[in-house]
Amino acid sequence: MSDKVLHYCPGCTHGLAHRLVAEVIDELGILERTIGVASVGCSVFAYDYFRCDFQQAAHGRAPAVATGIKRVHPEAVVFTYQGDGDLAAIGTAEIVHAAARGEQITVIFINNAIYGMTGGQMAPTTLVGQATTTTPQGRAPERAGYPVRMSEILATLDGAAYIARMSLHDPLHVGRARRAIRKAFEVQLKGLGFSMVELLSSCPVNWGLKPIEALHWIEQRMIPSFPLGELKNTAGVV
Repeated sequence: MSDKVLHYCPGCTHGLAHRLVAEVIDELGILERTIGVASVGCSVFAYDYFRCDFQQAAHGRAPAVATGIKRVHPEAVVFTYQGDGDLAAIGTAEIVHAAARGEQITVIFINNAIYGMTGGQMAPTTLVGQATTTTPQGRAPERAGYPVRMSEILATLDGAAYIARMSLHDPLHVGRARRAIRKAFEVQLKGLGFSMVELLSSCPVNWGLKPIEALHWIEQRMIPSFPLGELKNTAGVV
């Protein structure tokens, strides 16, 4: 990673997710041929922090842009870094079809159950009962539907080789998240198909919680709704 100071809010775990991805890239010795694709949202400036080539993609189009890059440069290791608003709302079609096609890309999906950058509106991943600026009384299923579980959806597609959901709320789970990210990149290196790791991440400012409280909120509220684990692990992924 670069020496630039992160712009993320105090207690946000975007920086931790960045570090895990960067460590895996270094560990696998693929830095010189890795190309990242940043999305819109809080992580739009990810290219300032990774010391590899990077492309920024418009709203939800990161998987499509990554597909083009990978097909033109098949020797490259290509990953996208996307939040839940970008991936699960405006980019739903792109991520579903990239997985269905079995594109040889890796997706890092940050799920903080809210729109972070634009003020804390309800996202597809917002929990039932969760208060946001657009659901001040809490998300009500009869009006706003239920949370969308993208990992479960993508795991049903034949083109998806590795789909996992991990959490960043404590050191034990951070270690597991790091191992999952490494597996996802190894899937791409082996040419097995599409890979994605969803990371449950904190947003203390928009949740109205202190940083430590936000980590507890992930454990107590998010994990029951978004169970952790490997949802799909194709043979050949160890």
